[in-house]
Amino acid sequence: MDVRLAARLAELRAEHGWSLGELAERSGVSRSTLSRAERAETSPTAAVLNRLCAVYGRTMSRLLSEVEAEPALLVRAAEQPVWEDRPAGFVRRSVSPPHAGLRGELVEGRLVAGADIAYDRPPVPGLEQHVWVLEGALEITVRDVAHHLVTGDCLRMRLWGPTRFRSAGPEGARYALAVVLP
Repeated sequence: MDVRLAARLAELRAEHGWSLGELAERSGVSRSTLSRAERAETSPTAAVLNRLCAVYGRTMSRLLSEVEAEPALLVRAAEQPVWEDRPAGFVRRSVSPPHAGLRGELVEGRLVAGADIAYDRPPVPGLEQHVWVLEGALEITVRDVAHHLVTGDCLRMRLWGPTRFRSAGPEGARYALAVVLP
């Protein structure tokens, strides 16, 4: 999947007619990081992918679905694409079958104990998200307001600026994320 993702990132940049330098300026990601990601020398972190998604106007799920096979109506648990940002302690599973024509998707997120991921902007301004904590505790900061969630709690938010997801319990956190495009 990393090789297909690298090819898609290079393809998107080419579609926009941008040099690596121009994309670096637009995304705030270093030219060298972009170059290594496009050559599949490194797998981009969640934060880097988020910045690229913001520049390209797509959600992370949509970008990742673009490197998957033809979308299906049913995706068995064993076939659901999983992406990891190991240094950040984040695992992301695309639960719902992705489809470019649909506005909603369902994702499972897992953060190890102490994991803390900050996104400087939403991938799509006005993106709606519903976060339902399935296990553990999660602190989500939206527009400088921290929300403390425990098992069973659900937070609905519309994203216009920075957000932060932090595992707030000793055992990590597992959550369902419903994403709805504006």
